[in-house]
Amino acid sequence: MRQTALPCLFMRGGTSRGPFFNQDDLPADLATRDRVLLAAMGSPDKRQIDGLGGAHPLTSKVGIVGKSRRDGIALEFLFAQLQPDKDTVDTTPNCGNMLAAVVPFALETGLVEAQGRGPDGTSTFRVLTLNTDMACDITVMTPGGQVEYEGEARIDGVPGHSAPITINFLDTAGSVCDGLLPTGQVKDRITVEGAGFEPFTIDVTCIDNGMPLVIFKAADIGRSGYESVDQLNADTELKTRIEALRLAISLKMGLGDVSKKNYPKMTLIAPPRDGGALTTRSFIPHVCHDAIGVLAAVTVGTACVLEGSVCDGVAVMPAGVTKHVSVEHPTGEFSVALATDPANPQNVTQAALLRTARLLMRGDVMIPGSVWPGKAA
Repeated sequence: MRQTALPCLFMRGGTSRGPFFNQDDLPADLATRDRVLLAAMGSPDKRQIDGLGGAHPLTSKVGIVGKSRRDGIALEFLFAQLQPDKDTVDTTPNCGNMLAAVVPFALETGLVEAQGRGPDGTSTFRVLTLNTDMACDITVMTPGGQVEYEGEARIDGVPGHSAPITINFLDTAGSVCDGLLPTGQVKDRITVEGAGFEPFTIDVTCIDNGMPLVIFKAADIGRSGYESVDQLNADTELKTRIEALRLAISLKMGLGDVSKKNYPKMTLIAPPRDGGALTTRSFIPHVCHDAIGVLAAVTVGTACVLEGSVCDGVAVMPAGVTKHVSVEHPTGEFSVALATDPANPQNVTQAALLRTARLLMRGDVMIPGSVWPGKAA
């Protein structure tokens, strides 16, 4: 049986990468669509040798983009998280890194047309993320009506410099959970029991401002928070305790059994080392992130402005209503601009960040015909 050619653009979005598809080119049946995405990425296989995946969760991601028929929304984006060695396609969480490539993809494929075409032209489109029903305004540089990828912006985790892409999130609270503070508390104390470790009691902040997170002090679990990614990934005892905590606290967050889900992410915090607000080590959820996810950084930054959270007394915060929160991570920092309501400083009214993206390859990914013969078949 012949293979099926499926058009896609292979793109880097922030510190992630993967193929982007027009939703109209994919099967309408969700089960078939998921089989197609698994075949495209080469999962399940820890090397993903028979597909486009990069043998890591950060490079096992897919973007699906389409024009929107909703008032005030230009584009709709569905993010799919695959795993190298699993046959799962998770469209529950969002991904702010891959989100950065949505408007460039739409412009490259003609889903939308550039607005600003002068030498300093920019184009802004409102994008709805279907995973979490979250809208944002994304601005890219479009001199001459074309996407500009080269520029002076720099983000940690990506070499060199690129054109800036600004993402202004409009309503991120409760993206997956039922509200910003899913337990109803800014801080919870929980006792965790399980096989292979002594029971322990720990304070956590459960929060969802774009990504469900469980935040806790590294010192409270016997670590400094400055360990390397390799050290933490090799720390089996720590990972066992963190997973037991994740499974237990998720019930209080209203998320049910998350043993087969990629959220909530688990974030260790410590005082800043390099002039930022605080240091983080983020598990996504079983592997320590080389950096920190976009929406995880937004959510951590939000926790920093909430009085009484576990970040209170750890984070070094700037003054003012609008706070530029620098979230340190293993390979650098991630800055988030957070605006708060002067009448209620715990009410975050705006969360904006800067990312970059680049088109890496244009073409067709080949899918075995036995998986899907294509729409014309």
